[in-house]
Amino acid sequence: MGKNTFRRRLRLIYLRMIRLRGNPHELALGAAFGIGVGMMPIVPFHMIVALAIAFFFRASKIAAMAGTWICNPFTIYPIYKYGYKIGVIILDFDRHARFLMPVTEAIGRGNYLQATQIILSEGGIALATFLFGGFVLGLIFSVLSYFLSFYFFKSLIAWRTSRKPIKA
Repeated sequence: MGKNTFRRRLRLIYLRMIRLRGNPHELALGAAFGIGVGMMPIVPFHMIVALAIAFFFRASKIAAMAGTWICNPFTIYPIYKYGYKIGVIILDFDRHARFLMPVTEAIGRGNYLQATQIILSEGGIALATFLFGGFVLGLIFSVLSYFLSFYFFKSLIAWRTSRKPIKA
C-alpha cells in the first residue's frame, strides 16, 4: 500500500467519524461496547456481538462496529496475551502460555477454526481463561473508552454546530 493510499484511507476514516450523527451518549456507548467486545477472544463474531449489544442498549451501531476494530492484526497478540494473563491471575491457571503463540498465528492467517481447536484442545480451563481475561480486559477498556469517546463526540458536535452558518 502506497503512502498516498494510506493517507487517503486515514482521511476517509476521519471524515466518516466526524460525520457520525447522534447524541454523544449513544455514540460513546456504541464505541465502548465495540471496544469491549473487541477485547474478547471471539474474533469471527466481534461485529455481530457488538451490533447485538448496541441494538439491545440503543447505542450507535456504527460506532459499536467501528470499535471492534481495536482488535486487528497489529493488536491481536497483545490483546490475547494480556487477556490470557489476566485470566490466569484471576482463575489461578497454569501460567505457561505455550499455546498462545500458535493461537495468534492461526488467527493472523485467518484460520479461526484452527485457533479455536488449539484453545479447546487445552481444555475448558484454557477456554475459560481466555474468555474471562478478555471480558475483564474489555470491561476495563470499555469504561475508559466510554468517557474518552463521550468527550470526543461532545466536542465534535460542539465544533460541528459552531461551524454552521447563522441564518438571519
